[in-house]
Amino acid sequence: MKDPRTVVLRPVVSEKSYGLLESNVYTFVVHPDASKPEIHDAVGAIFGVNVLKVNTLNRKGKTTRNRRTGKVGKRADTKRAIVTLAAGDSIELFEA
Repeated sequence: MKDPRTVVLRPVVSEKSYGLLESNVYTFVVHPDASKPEIHDAVGAIFGVNVLKVNTLNRKGKTTRNRRTGKVGKRADTKRAIVTLAAGDSIELFEA
């Protein structure tokens, strides 16, 4: 089994993710190769909560262009996990 800290990289801080906290849904940036069962086990192990459901989405990185040289670059692709917790469980990291 993989180390849970290598599966879940960081929480997503946005207005939309904070709006989902009321319905006990948390959003994390996860490793691109992580599967739903790995994410389920990692969130449960790190925060000690009961995970009901895991939804994932892959986000393509934006292409960028240098104005002076015209070279085209690309931001990194990311994978997000939207995790639904059982009633009564919460993660204190987001409560601050």
